[in-house]
Amino acid sequence: MRSTLTLAAAALALAVASTGSALAMGNDPPPSSSSSSAKPAGDPNYARARAMIEARDYRGAQPLLQQVVANNPRNADAYNLLGFATRKSGNPQGSLQYYNQALALDPKHIGAHEYVGEAYLMLDRLPEAEQHLARLDSICLFGCTEYRMLKSAIASYKAGRKPTN
Repeated sequence: MRSTLTLAAAALALAVASTGSALAMGNDPPPSSSSSSAKPAGDPNYARARAMIEARDYRGAQPLLQQVVANNPRNADAYNLLGFATRKSGNPQGSLQYYNQALALDPKHIGAHEYVGEAYLMLDRLPEAEQHLARLDSICLFGCTEYRMLKSAIASYKAGRKPTN
């Protein structure tokens, strides 16, 4: 039992450290997955697109993700990732359709709630970002990284530091 707890504590520490280092470098963490949507495991386009996004090739990932959602239109994770790539390519308005599709498929998709909130901040639509923060607060019973990230982005926005992408 003790070794299981030690392993769990080590895994938690590693997760916190990796998220913290991404934040310290000013990078978004990798896009979050939903807990309830169908996983795109086995789709080589999804895997390639995710690798491209991790390498910051957002525009290159978009056509691959378009193929993923065309083949699996019920995949909330793929829509979220497509929204992320679109927003990070400099098109926050265009990303909204993908985030909203992810949320239509999975209303509790925590990654989509965070990222659509960030897109709304880029578009100077604070009330809508705050609505998604409130939704995350109700979904993440004990808090979650996505809630903290959006809360921080909203605080920065209110302090006059509008997100750039």
